[in-house]
Amino acid sequence: MGWCSILKMFDFEEERVKQEIAKLGAKRVLIQLPEGLKSEGPRLAKIVEKAGALPIISADPCYGACDLATAEAESLGADLIIHYGHAKLLKYEKVPTVYIEARATLSVTEALEKALPLMDGWRKIGLATTVQHVQTIDEAKEILIRAGKTVMIGDSGRLNYPGQVIGCDYSNVKSIANDVEGFLFIGGGRFHALGLALSTSKPTVVADPYEKRAYSIGEETEKILKQRWASIQEAQKAKTFAVLVGLKPGQIRLEEALNIREKLEKSGKDAYLFAVREVTPEKIMNFLTVDAYVNTACPRISLDAPSKFSKPMLTLNEALVVIGELSWKEICKRGFF
Repeated sequence: MGWCSILKMFDFEEERVKQEIAKLGAKRVLIQLPEGLKSEGPRLAKIVEKAGALPIISADPCYGACDLATAEAESLGADLIIHYGHAKLLKYEKVPTVYIEARATLSVTEALEKALPLMDGWRKIGLATTVQHVQTIDEAKEILIRAGKTVMIGDSGRLNYPGQVIGCDYSNVKSIANDVEGFLFIGGGRFHALGLALSTSKPTVVADPYEKRAYSIGEETEKILKQRWASIQEAQKAKTFAVLVGLKPGQIRLEEALNIREKLEKSGKDAYLFAVREVTPEKIMNFLTVDAYVNTACPRISLDAPSKFSKPMLTLNEALVVIGELSWKEICKRGFF
């Protein structure tokens, strides 16, 4: 995806950026972008500068609205964060933050038409997407209804929009999972669609408007399930556990970490709390006396890259299977996080 194509595919709301800087009287602005939009950083910095503020581009990875660069902004003396690509998640920000959702400007019609044959046997379909495509939900619903489908869109109230999912929150789709035969996910890549399938145990079809194609992710879901069961089996042999506490603003779950540590110790395991900002093999695999990890930060780290870690990296629910509080059947039904 080239620089020009990215500019055409998303709405960066440049005028709103200028207005927000003027309204807040911001003098120093930290620009935070997810990996796929980082090439726009220099162009957006020029817009911020023309609006009368000093722009600073965050070069660190950004994985979601839970990963707000608050500490960086405070250390740099920034009085405003402009956060691209995600909807507001935190109830309170220490540094004033403007969320630019970067809505996609692409048509979803062609990808949806290609998805229909993959859902031929389904009568009731759940519809889900990311914030980039929530504006296409109504159009997609109409296409499905014309094809004779009954369409359901979850709205649990926990996220900003009906039908929206984020990497660690699938409450909208979970709320309707028992009432549908499968899900249609609108968006690019497999990340969110796999999370949807793992959270609901329902077949999932992807309609990708970027590549104008559709496909099922059933085989990949099965592969991940096998990997997760293998990790749980290996962790059942472990004696020493590290319970990871995330340090990113939206990933600090200290109470959950304390709770699972207590349960592990009651089951005869040694368990220690580890604080970490970036959960990477380079940072945590050097503790040679640790046999397995329980990740209370972003649960997708455990699910999406198990081969990166040489030891089991469990979600909270998977740790409950290890100590016998949940069964494998229950975790598959209720979700891995």
